[in-house]
Amino acid sequence: MTTARHVAIIMDGNGRWAKRRHLPRAMGHRRGVEAVRELVRGLESTGIECLTLYAFSSENWKRPGEEVDDLMNLMRKFVKSDLPEFIANDVKLKIIGDWQGLAPDIVEMLEDALAQTSQGSRTLAVALNYGSQQEIARAAAKAAAQGEITSETIAAQLDTADLPPLDLLIRTSGEVRLSNFLLWQCAYAEMIFVDTLWPDFTLTHLVEALEEFTRRERRYGGR
Repeated sequence: MTTARHVAIIMDGNGRWAKRRHLPRAMGHRRGVEAVRELVRGLESTGIECLTLYAFSSENWKRPGEEVDDLMNLMRKFVKSDLPEFIANDVKLKIIGDWQGLAPDIVEMLEDALAQTSQGSRTLAVALNYGSQQEIARAAAKAAAQGEITSETIAAQLDTADLPPLDLLIRTSGEVRLSNFLLWQCAYAEMIFVDTLWPDFTLTHLVEALEEFTRRERRYGGR
């Protein structure tokens, strides 16, 4: 049976979840953080080696300033409150994207979290200030500076170079697009799109997606 070592999720639907309940968008984002927390707590039971979450894209800066500020404050609270749990549960934190361009206090907090969780056996990779086209451009520039541009040299410079190849990408909320997320890595990944809004996504939904993955036949361009 084929198992998924590396799973990525586009966490979509926080705003719609809140709107359907006549709540502020901020409440949707807060409930979305709870969904993240549940998945991380259950990571060991799934057998997944790496879970990559699309938390904040490079395009999200276009959102209203109040919403961006709320997302950044949620990030601060999440890292501060959950870091001890990451360490206790042997979870290694990794950040992909241009995260060092975030506010200095967030960068300092993330650097500390990365250092404290560096020995974890399972990885939670969080995409912050991330855009896949920008990632590929950076990787190609680094490969060119080293003298050779090939698929191998570009892949070696991607933010995810030290992670297992992406096996499965899940997007919640019924939207069917990649939204500039892991474009290179998705080349031969399986994809599952579910109607569930992210705040309602549970460990059970993840297990169901993993079961669907085991029924897929992966041919990588072959027969």
